[in-house]
Amino acid sequence: MPVQEMAVSPVKSLYWEQFPPMSQRRVYCTPVYHEGLIYVLGGCSETGTPLDSVEVLDVESQTWSQLAPLPTARAGASAVVLGGQVMVLGGMNQQQTPLASVEMYHPDEGKWETRTSLGQPSMGVTTVEKDGKVYALGGMGADTTPQALVRVYEAEKDQWQPTTSMPTPRYGATPFVTGNKIYMLGGRQGKMPVTALEAFDLEMKSWTRYPCIPSRRAFSCCAANERSLFSLGGLQQPGPHNFYSRPHFVNTMEEYDLDQGVWIKPSRTSRMREKRADFVAGCLGGRVIAAGGLGNEPSPLGTVESYNPVKRRWEYVAPMPTARCSSALLQMTSMLFVIGGVAQGPSNAVEALCLQETV
Repeated sequence: MPVQEMAVSPVKSLYWEQFPPMSQRRVYCTPVYHEGLIYVLGGCSETGTPLDSVEVLDVESQTWSQLAPLPTARAGASAVVLGGQVMVLGGMNQQQTPLASVEMYHPDEGKWETRTSLGQPSMGVTTVEKDGKVYALGGMGADTTPQALVRVYEAEKDQWQPTTSMPTPRYGATPFVTGNKIYMLGGRQGKMPVTALEAFDLEMKSWTRYPCIPSRRAFSCCAANERSLFSLGGLQQPGPHNFYSRPHFVNTMEEYDLDQGVWIKPSRTSRMREKRADFVAGCLGGRVIAAGGLGNEPSPLGTVESYNPVKRRWEYVAPMPTARCSSALLQMTSMLFVIGGVAQGPSNAVEALCLQETV
């Protein structure tokens, strides 16, 4: 489909909606959406301690409820919905060590149940639910080494089975599912950002390597639409080809064309309007959105910008009501929820960038 046919909503059709705040301020929490409800699991409190608290937001009535606490307090966990139940796995415990435990919430019964653990403790696991199976990819182990493990959960047997490992060990990677492939973009190995782009074929159970992200940036963000993957912003480290003597924020955008299998040569207008890192990114109304984060300002950014893939340029959108970095993002079809994060300290703000329905 030619780019011209791609529907891009006007900037004015994007607006922020403020939801009531969470009862608990949290950063590195894990949100998951199911049937009109947003579950917010764990995270770190103001004191930096992992939380066992779980809150659920009814999106339509804009009301919060407290749920039964997690059996294991955790921050930086991963979560998916499987068969109408909420599964949470891995993350960091109160002793600051990775967890192997897996817990499942039954909304009908209102209680948590412990399931078979991952086998190896892991933080920053990338999880994908596909066709009734959960894929847990990579993570950071107890000795802080990045993992290449890929495990598949089968609910009927309550078992994790190993499958083909990733070519590049990493944690905190962003997954994108297209057809029968899981693309893995970015992530980290300790302090080193990963540039590898790899895809797992769910039928062949094999990995394919694709061209790497052209530039290495820490705290960058990834997003995807139907035809491209995007690597945005971040903090660039000084290097041999780089005249900066210390890390600096960048407004880089690198776009990978899925059909052509290449990173598109950037143009002058493809750079973001602002240099930012540790922000949130998603897609809404045919646009790539970048919101908040840290930049060359003393406090977190509230600015929001959107990339129009037809005009191939960035345009400002209404700013976030609460300027924040390190937030959790929940992508829905016509809403992008930005949950918690850091404003002055950990935040309890819940705000959504919404797409005005055009009649």
